[in-house]
Amino acid sequence: MNNKFYSTLFGGLCLTGLLAVSCSSLKTMPDKKSYPAFFKVGHRGTRGLMPENTIEAMQKGIEVGANMVEMDVHITKDGQVVVYHDESFDPAYTVMPDGSKIPVKERTKYTFYQMNYADIKPFIISTNPGYPQQENKPTYTPLLGPLIDAVDAYTKAKGLPDVYYLVEIKSAEKTDGFDQPAPVPYMKLVMDVLQPKKLGKRLIVQSFDMRPLQVLHRTNPEIALGYLTGDKTLSVAGDVAKLGFSPMFYNPAGKFVTSDIVKQCHEKGMLIAPWTINTLAEMKNFKSMGVDGIITDYPNYFKELK
Repeated sequence: MNNKFYSTLFGGLCLTGLLAVSCSSLKTMPDKKSYPAFFKVGHRGTRGLMPENTIEAMQKGIEVGANMVEMDVHITKDGQVVVYHDESFDPAYTVMPDGSKIPVKERTKYTFYQMNYADIKPFIISTNPGYPQQENKPTYTPLLGPLIDAVDAYTKAKGLPDVYYLVEIKSAEKTDGFDQPAPVPYMKLVMDVLQPKKLGKRLIVQSFDMRPLQVLHRTNPEIALGYLTGDKTLSVAGDVAKLGFSPMFYNPAGKFVTSDIVKQCHEKGMLIAPWTINTLAEMKNFKSMGVDGIITDYPNYFKELK
């Protein structure tokens, strides 16, 4: 990011929503020149080719062309940070430890925040019928820390560049206390895992929920943040105003992105990576708009994207 931009912004900003921020404690965000020219983001690792949000999916995503892997996190009853998209097991691609199906009407019984990780790990993640190209490699729901360790070990063993991590915080105010803890303790648990990894510029934390981003902006201003939105009434200026700061990334649903939206993001010093772009033709179109990255279930297409 442009450091002059941030010093100007932060100099006049002492409040983010309901969270008071000390202007003197704010640091400038990482300069975007330290990032790849284009972010090739494997969504949930590579949901199109491997059971999602697993170590295997992350490694496969990197193997086929991603320089960043995206993952979703939740908190377990015993305070572990687990990687899975929904707040409970999805019967579409997860089965009970004995191989039997999870009754759809009983999903809330398997909400992660109501389960210890020792009871979560035995459940089997398998292929999703909605993604017929997925390899059939049944596996388990990983913890965030060991997943990062496994991915970094993989890139080192393969002689590949260090990969970037796009960690999505899954939360919503109306489900605080059942699906997840409140934002402040939630972010502490996540940071307790991430900070010892010393990822530096390789870490970006994003969310649809502004609250955890505001917490991290206050408590860990050195971390790059991203705001996700799927709102059809897309308002770059409005979202930045509600957040109280300009995040490093502004990542909208691709169907709402136009060249003008890209221009607005860049004028505010933000990078933009639309989701979830799953055809080569769409990728080419968005790249022509000047986006800074693309989030896709099929990072193998990046090899064909010039």
